Amino acid sequence: MASSSYRTSRETDLLGWRLKVGEDNHGQHKWVYLPEGPAREAWPQSKGDKYAIGLEMDMPDLPQPKTYMDGARNGLAFYKELQAEDGHFATEYGGPLFLIPGLIVALSVTGQALRPEQQAEMRRYLLAKRRPEGGWGLHTAAPPTVFGTVMNYVALRLLGMSPDEEPMTEIRALIHKMGGAVCIPTWGKTWLSILGCYEWEGMGPVPPELWLLPDWVPFAPWRWWVHVRNVAVPTAYLYGIRFIGPITPLVLSLRQELYTQPYSSIKWAKQQTNISPLDIYNPHSRTLDAVHAVCHIYEHLPSLPYVSSLLPIRKLALKRVYQLLTYEDENTGYQTIGPVSKAFNMVARFAGEGADSHAFKQHMIKVENFLWMGKDGLMMCGTDGSQLWDLTFIAQAMVETGLAEEEGNRKCVEGMLGWLDKAQIRENPPHFESAWRHRTKGAWAFSTPEQGYVVSDCVAEGLKAAMSLQSLSNTSKNITVDRMRDAVDTILSMQNPNGGYASYELQRAGEGLEIINAAEVFGSIMIDYLYPECTTSALSALVHFSKIDPSYKKKEIAMTVEKAIKWIKTDQRADGSWYGSWGICFTYATMFALEALGIAGETYANSDNVRRACDFLVGKQKEDGGWGETYMSCVSLEYVQHDTSQVVMTAWAILALIYGQYPDKTVIDRAAKVIMGRQKKDGRWEQEDTEGIFNKNCAIDYPAFKFIFCIWALGRADKYLRE
Repeated sequence: MASSSYRTSRETDLLGWRLKVGEDNHGQHKWVYLPEGPAREAWPQSKGDKYAIGLEMDMPDLPQPKTYMDGARNGLAFYKELQAEDGHFATEYGGPLFLIPGLIVALSVTGQALRPEQQAEMRRYLLAKRRPEGGWGLHTAAPPTVFGTVMNYVALRLLGMSPDEEPMTEIRALIHKMGGAVCIPTWGKTWLSILGCYEWEGMGPVPPELWLLPDWVPFAPWRWWVHVRNVAVPTAYLYGIRFIGPITPLVLSLRQELYTQPYSSIKWAKQQTNISPLDIYNPHSRTLDAVHAVCHIYEHLPSLPYVSSLLPIRKLALKRVYQLLTYEDENTGYQTIGPVSKAFNMVARFAGEGADSHAFKQHMIKVENFLWMGKDGLMMCGTDGSQLWDLTFIAQAMVETGLAEEEGNRKCVEGMLGWLDKAQIRENPPHFESAWRHRTKGAWAFSTPEQGYVVSDCVAEGLKAAMSLQSLSNTSKNITVDRMRDAVDTILSMQNPNGGYASYELQRAGEGLEIINAAEVFGSIMIDYLYPECTTSALSALVHFSKIDPSYKKKEIAMTVEKAIKWIKTDQRADGSWYGSWGICFTYATMFALEALGIAGETYANSDNVRRACDFLVGKQKEDGGWGETYMSCVSLEYVQHDTSQVVMTAWAILALIYGQYPDKTVIDRAAKVIMGRQKKDGRWEQEDTEGIFNKNCAIDYPAFKFIFCIWALGRADKYLRE
């Protein structure tokens, strides 16, 4: 039986934690720890600090809501207390359980460490997220896997826990029962090889020579999805040089702890395709295994083994991939696109230039951007935050419900608008075309402008939020029409020929590229797919902009919107729903799609597409009037009911039915009652299950959604039910 409630005695005093924002004017937030003394007294904890780490906020009870609008107002009264002083709403962005181990291994092999208080809280977080079955999964909602259990065991050991300390013996027994670390997936094999607890010989080759392929080659890396290639670049470099960290006594001990046989007796070459069934979501294709076999032969040419840099083509390839990872660092302020590539790049820059180099020191500075102190301890987030994404939705919710015009919310509105003003990206990246980057001028990134990656729905929702807030009579108008035009140009540039929108870039290859997907734990990752969520955001932003500046690229915008609407219709499933790739799941995507069709003037009364979508949603309504869907919908590609209704899914369904002008208003009324019934006296809603997803198989949390969409749905329902 797992000791998931086990607590290490090395916890910190929660009263010492503070969230620091705006120090570099780029929208980052960083947690700092103050020991008892004058500094702590001079900097009191904010209500947002207390909420994040689970301390009592001493919020007053609000008047009992009499209407749904009252409920929305109460929800905002609580939520705006969480607004940071720079205007954004700081929150965690957690869920994946493979992020902390990568960071901790990277720090270990480069001779670095977190501060003692960070280590203590990270241990607490990992132990709190341990599953009842005894280990860890790919994410907090998943059952244990070899990847999750081995890597988090390793992280705890590197964070100072002894092999005989509770509950390490129990976890180790589970690892052995699973077959040991020999059957860990590719990312785990890579990190363990870097640490010195696995041999490079035992993983599928990642030859850096791939990056010497001409751009016209159908499977050339520049065509891969941006997250995949930005992980593959530093991995190829580290594989190419066979980087291994110092073989310390702890590493030698781990070599014995992680396996069911003596380390020296393991036939490493036979482990390349040894992946536990517990971990496999996307099995290797025969083609990939054949390619790996050929590459394995290449890696054993007489001039290559373990002195691989002696071969001229390998030297050239290593120089090329190192150049690319350098571009990525400089384009993103040493954050990279995400925490996985961040950790790999850190090790690569250490290997290439050493701990005293400017690049490595900058990497160390930016580690803090990814760490979040929550009620369960210190986690590593899925990016450096979700600042822009959360802000755009609450801004639109406030404007659409009329809450933005209430005098008591004026400071909140100005704070959001000021943050949006600073967060808009004004230029393309310094290494633009040379790093295969899409344009970013005028865009908003998912998190901060320094991270700097444009995402189609983020630039679109950022533009919509800016336009919404600036439409109010009492707000500043710093985001000019010219700056909006830059955003529009970026949105227009991201439409694919068939009308749909992907995430970061245009589609650069076909789905056939999935044949070389080596990730095992993720599906549909090799190219940037098209999404109804992104497509809706893009077309809706263009339509709203055309009302402000109707003459700008009038024909091009009209054609873009028309093509986008047609694509959304073609993406509708036979049962009337749309599959969601970024939220859970059919409820989420169907909300976006019905927003798009509503913009096109299609309603339940005049559109078969809308009727089928609304009927699908209504058919999934639970007995209590709410909706609940689990992340397994994303995994299985079929709707999976949650045991209980969820306020976030219920809010999405309400908004979707309102967009579709569903005629039976009792359906919406029952749903709104569910949201109101879960609201606490101080206006908050408690966190229920996870809301987000990526790569079909990994859930991720959006804790702000329970405020944003509940406020939005109640406010919109109040108006719709009175019409």
